Amino acid sequence: MKIIAITTPDVTNDDASIIKHLLDRGIDIVHLRKPHADVDACRALLAQLSAEHRARIVVHDYPELYYEFSLRGIHLNSRVTSLPQGYDGLKTRSCHTLEEVAQYKDDCDYLFLSPIFDSISKPGYASRFTDEMLRNASAAGIIDQKVIALGGVTPDKIAYLQSLNFGGAAMLGSLYNTRTTTDYQPITK
Repeated sequence: MKIIAITTPDVTNDDASIIKHLLDRGIDIVHLRKPHADVDACRALLAQLSAEHRARIVVHDYPELYYEFSLRGIHLNSRVTSLPQGYDGLKTRSCHTLEEVAQYKDDCDYLFLSPIFDSISKPGYASRFTDEMLRNASAAGIIDQKVIALGGVTPDKIAYLQSLNFGGAAMLGSLYNTRTTTDYQPITK
């Protein structure tokens, strides 16, 4: 099961050290999602990381940084709706319904489905899925190894997500809000 971290929306002085720490402690991929930052702030952040760390970064807001820093991939969402011509890197996407998953799954390396649980980082952003809905989607093959659970995911929910055949779990709030990232311990996959 992939374990993915998503950055906070604002650039901070600690971002580079947090990203390095998470990747060095077992996080598979970090999604650089900085909608409140401009391209130069994201560029400066990426310049602080080693080539090895950057190779495990998927960028959300500025696809041009993919080529500039040899990143892992580009994430499609409401702000980035298409990929550069000739792009052949990792392609990911955000989905908020099971119908979107079914529509886009074949065209992506993996997709986020959210919010699976009530969000930790976005107060009031409640789960849209019941246990029954998730189990039925898993049984129908909609949820599979290409679908990553996002929204309210905490380490104690990993076993449940595995039982539903999710291919991974993405976390933001549980890494940044409920513990200090310097205390982060690898998650048993």
